[in-house]
Amino acid sequence: MKYLAAYLLLTIGGNAAPCASDITSLLATVGIEAESKRIEALIAQLAGKDINELIAEGTSKLASVPAGGAAAAAPAAGGAAAEEKAEEKKEEAKE
Repeated sequence: MKYLAAYLLLTIGGNAAPCASDITSLLATVGIEAESKRIEALIAQLAGKDINELIAEGTSKLASVPAGGAAAAAPAAGGAAAEEKAEEKKEEAKE
C-alpha cells in the first residue's frame, strides 16, 4: 500500500510516470526503507495505464459492493457519570 500511495502522491504532484528511484526517494523522506522488487512489480503493473482511469474503474466496482450494516445500539444513560464518580471516590481514598 505504501508504494502505491507514494506512486499516487507523485502523480498528483505532476510526475505522470514515476520511476523506482522517484518512489524510493519519496519514501526515504519519511524514513521508510523501500523494497526495490515490490516497487518494480508495481511499476510493471501500472505501466502504460492512466491512473485516473484505474481509479474510475475501481470506484465503479466499489459501488456494487454492499456496505449496509446494522445500526449501533444506543448507550445506556448515565453510565459515564457513574464511572466518573467511582473514579473520584478512588482518588479521594488514595489521598
